[in-house]
Amino acid sequence: MSIIIPANTLAAGGFDVDNSVRFNAPDDAYMHKTPSSNGSRRIGTFSIWVKLALNTSEGQYLFSGSPDASTTTALLLSIDGDALRFNGWTGNSQHMLLVTDRKFRDASAWYHIVVAWDTTQGTASNRVKIYINGVQETSFSTETYPDQNRDLNINNASNKTLIGARSDANYAFGDGYYSEVVMIDGTALAPTDFGEFDEDSNIWKPIKVSGLTFGTNGFYLDFKASGNLGNDANGGTDLTEVNLAATDQSTDTCTNNFATLNPLQPPVHSASNAMTLREGNLQLHGSTDGGPKFAGASTIGVSSGKWYAEFKSTISNNVFGMVGVDSNPGELARNDEWPGYYANSYGYHKDGEKYTGNSGSSYGNAWTNDTIGVALDLDNNKLYFSKNGTFQNSGDPTTGATGTGAISITAASSTTAGAYFFALGDKSTSYINPFDCNFGSPIHSISSGNADGDGFGNFEYAVPSGYFALCTKNLAEYG
Repeated sequence: MSIIIPANTLAAGGFDVDNSVRFNAPDDAYMHKTPSSNGSRRIGTFSIWVKLALNTSEGQYLFSGSPDASTTTALLLSIDGDALRFNGWTGNSQHMLLVTDRKFRDASAWYHIVVAWDTTQGTASNRVKIYINGVQETSFSTETYPDQNRDLNINNASNKTLIGARSDANYAFGDGYYSEVVMIDGTALAPTDFGEFDEDSNIWKPIKVSGLTFGTNGFYLDFKASGNLGNDANGGTDLTEVNLAATDQSTDTCTNNFATLNPLQPPVHSASNAMTLREGNLQLHGSTDGGPKFAGASTIGVSSGKWYAEFKSTISNNVFGMVGVDSNPGELARNDEWPGYYANSYGYHKDGEKYTGNSGSSYGNAWTNDTIGVALDLDNNKLYFSKNGTFQNSGDPTTGATGTGAISITAASSTTAGAYFFALGDKSTSYINPFDCNFGSPIHSISSGNADGDGFGNFEYAVPSGYFALCTKNLAEYG
């Protein structure tokens, strides 16, 4: 199985995390609450599982404490310039700054980040400890610790605690998926209070949050209630949601990682025709003045098994032209091409034609503002496309080797990458309107709701029998 997901993203059994919340930076989305009373200003812990989106060089805030819209007094945890930063300000004076040498560039991976502080410690390096996937960070490009007994800007009745933002009405909002968010007031904990290494795989995985002392202002966000994403599962005061909706609840979590579009190989070649990914790397936007032909490919590639995904145009005048699979999406990105342009690349064009090797032929119905299903059968090397739930060319994905109505494809083992990736693009250089990708964790409302045979995924139309959503739990069983 060819996948570009680090091992720490696939939990090996045990405790399952059901939900995350999806932050979309252009929405200025975040959560906040103001403590009703003071807690510990010197000792605490923050734990979060996060899957990043977009380009982390733009900066995004995971967690902060701030009195108002001002940014001059705050406690800040962010990813900026691809590095993790933990810093503290009072007025215009910075009293703490830790910047990791480690770079956070993998938007297909779930990271577990724990920051524990105790400014009462006599040794400066013991006053703040940062852990990534269960291991303490010891390498920093900047390493300035707070003075002993310094009061930090957190757990203060005059300060807001924020998730996904620096302060009210500020920049660099969270972008990606947040899961199992825990704030501890008054205790500096170790990562083993939130996770453990699997005894068989040595993969760092979450454990059930239990038996912890949360303190006066601590909280636990499990994001299980779509109508109240800020619910404190520990029973404290809920956080207030800003610019978040029920559709921002996701089943993409640190124990079941779903595919997204890969932001590490977007066809962004100039500012004038830049394509961008939004909504947790599941919505693609193009320029209005003629952009590159290729658009995006999934973070997960597969070499065996049967897999299903849906792609939905969100604007009726859409000129976005091609949905399909490709065995070498990096080649498409480098050359500004589209699925169906090369050999071992296959696409269903909006005019109803099928394409491979830059050659089109009659296939099915034209489509515009529709949902296109893609059923990929790598056990029999067959490919099927549906329009609004109806498979084209009288196709039947369940016919196996017979392949009724199927497009025959080259075996994955004979391709350059040894795998296929779901892909989409534009055959022309026209502008591209928003397009939603659903690998099982949709960003838009689903009218009917259809899971695969194992109960994973949420699709608009029925998943063909024997086909599965592209997520790590299914990969472990059927890949």
